[in-house]
Amino acid sequence: MKWFRLTQLERLDQKLIYFLSSVSIAAVRLTLGLTFIWFGLLKVFGESPANDLITKTIYWFNPDVFIPILGIWEAVIGLFFVIKPMIRGGLLLLALQMPGTFLPLVLLPEVCFSNFPFALTLEGQYIVKNLVLISAALVVGGSLLPIKSIAFKKLVV
Repeated sequence: MKWFRLTQLERLDQKLIYFLSSVSIAAVRLTLGLTFIWFGLLKVFGESPANDLITKTIYWFNPDVFIPILGIWEAVIGLFFVIKPMIRGGLLLLALQMPGTFLPLVLLPEVCFSNFPFALTLEGQYIVKNLVLISAALVVGGSLLPIKSIAFKKLVV
């Protein structure tokens, strides 16, 4: 009887793993895309809770211009993750954008930490969560099939 239950448990485990592997990459890709679209549009419409932090961090740019541009950039990243053939473009834009999100940790540590280096404020937590977004993007990027050299040559030429 134990053997029969273990076999059933193993079969259930295999089915669950198969199901999760069949939907996980798409789920990560779509939720990553929707999150970037959502956060980007909040910036475009001046509704992002991060606007004040951005203004304090990137003080050398006019926030009335910079924040909507950043929002459009983020929304495009998200759109590129949602539109499967555009994923590589989304990865490139994300790689260019993401280092700037960590600037407050260096430029405004008093805003990001209540007790340096471990006790993060809400703003600090907002920034550090970007590590999860980066990891999700790595998973999506790692699931891509390589570009065939012939197709790549046609794009370049």
